[in-house]
Amino acid sequence: MINMLHKMGVKSNMMYAAGIASVGASIAAWFTSNAQERAGVERADHWGIFIGEWAPTFFAMGIALRMEETREEMRPSLGQESLGESYSEGRTPSRAGV
Repeated sequence: MINMLHKMGVKSNMMYAAGIASVGASIAAWFTSNAQERAGVERADHWGIFIGEWAPTFFAMGIALRMEETREEMRPSLGQESLGESYSEGRTPSRAGV
């Protein structure tokens, strides 16, 4: 899924911005619900928490997309000779740390 989003042009910065916007929307939803609905603070808390739970997902997707971007940036710098040697010896290149 992350690879597909990356190919569609979604950038990690977009996901980080969506996470920050989610925090702001959570606060706005709490204030709006508290002011407009007569259900009380408990209902406002539910709305704020519901929208606030989106932020970690957006940040996690941002991190995964950043890893995909880094992998793409590193691909041209690896060089074809070193990849060919690794494959000819029966080993695949390590992806540790990426």
